[in-house]
Amino acid sequence: MLDDPTQTGTDASALAASVRRADPSDPQISVLDLAVTRGDGIFETLDAIDGFGQALEPHLARLSNSARLLDLPAPCLDLYREGIRQGIAASTHPRLSVKLVLTRGIEGAGRCTGWVFVDPEPDFTEARTHGLKVVTLDRGYRHDVAQTSPWLLQGAKTLSYAVNKSVYREAERRGADDVIFISSDGFVLEGPTSTAVLQFGRHLVTPSTDQGILAGTAQAAFFEYADANGLTTEYRTVTPDELHAADSVWLASSVRQIVPIVEIDGVARGFDAELHTAALDYLVTRRS
Repeated sequence: MLDDPTQTGTDASALAASVRRADPSDPQISVLDLAVTRGDGIFETLDAIDGFGQALEPHLARLSNSARLLDLPAPCLDLYREGIRQGIAASTHPRLSVKLVLTRGIEGAGRCTGWVFVDPEPDFTEARTHGLKVVTLDRGYRHDVAQTSPWLLQGAKTLSYAVNKSVYREAERRGADDVIFISSDGFVLEGPTSTAVLQFGRHLVTPSTDQGILAGTAQAAFFEYADANGLTTEYRTVTPDELHAADSVWLASSVRQIVPIVEIDGVARGFDAELHTAALDYLVTRRS
């Protein structure tokens, strides 16, 4: 747990003292906390390998941006860095999932609640090797919703996950593993917890983030690998026809890294196994 997660101090000893190790199986959060009663808060999840947090600074930047979008006080990033450092150091597991949380706290108290949760990473070998079946679902918003209706908080990573959980149940009902959202005006967006990446020959494309979607950290690392290995990359709007016509499609996310899509809306598809294997190896071992 982080004492006063929006504090402004930067003294190292004070920050270290502001991190309190807690048993996650014991009660830690008030039942009056707005995270519990209304899902009013934000989070980030990153991968840690052999004591190193992957894409730490991009995740902290997204946490700050989500706080800005929700009109939350700015999180003390040095305190979160210290919490991450202590959490990783306390674990003996080589691969960890690290979750950063900031809530609005108890209503009227004027003090946020924050914590860092470190847990052994699940085994994603099956999905990474054999791929996932996805369905496309209408998100119910236009692709320009972030510009027309910023109060809908598209592009913020919030704790309010009821819709995302509902989406996964719908995918299961349709015999699929995951989902790619389509805007109401016909553009490919993202997955509930992932970024879509399409391959056309030696060119990779991902939907641009000005459409109310998160900037993907794993997707950015995938593009770094591609740019360094003779492929070209692009951020732009993508249509469902392009999604179905792509040579390969991946879902990229921080802990799962990249998983290939082997079926979209009931239609089987292949993927570039050579590129997938090489890029995945880069992603799971990177130190940036």
